[in-house]
Amino acid sequence: MLALDVGRRRIGLAGCDPLGCTVSPLPALARGDFQADLSQLLALVRQRRVEALVVGVPLDAGQRPTAQGIHCRRYGLRLARALQALGQPLPLAWVDEHASSWEAGERFGLHGDRSGRLDSAAAALLLEQWLRQGPEPLASPAIPADPVMPAALAVGTRANAASF
Repeated sequence: MLALDVGRRRIGLAGCDPLGCTVSPLPALARGDFQADLSQLLALVRQRRVEALVVGVPLDAGQRPTAQGIHCRRYGLRLARALQALGQPLPLAWVDEHASSWEAGERFGLHGDRSGRLDSAAAALLLEQWLRQGPEPLASPAIPADPVMPAALAVGTRANAASF
């Protein structure tokens, strides 16, 4: 699995072993244009033999995506479609990342970090959460093109189709 904590400047990354027992933060990706991001992420996907993507989506108190959440969903959908076009189709799952950066800062003493370590620590927490709660990732053909469409794209176990 590869977890992404999508930000405007960096993407925090985390991976796990094939059994999902050990989660590790990976070096964060400094955002460039999408093609540059895609090139680096494709290399990582191939190197680590990734079988699914887990993308954090910040939700509000009503379990609806925030403005940043919509950005994260669009990025995750675009990435999944681009990887599929390059012959690397990966299922995609969403995780509610509400307060993941704050929690990572608390747990790992990384408040105020600007190196990317905080972003990747947050991605590791997202992956741990996904391994505990799900949901099952959706295969590429089942992923709708509209990032805010109220489809059955559950985020963690707390969300339902009406959440979006």
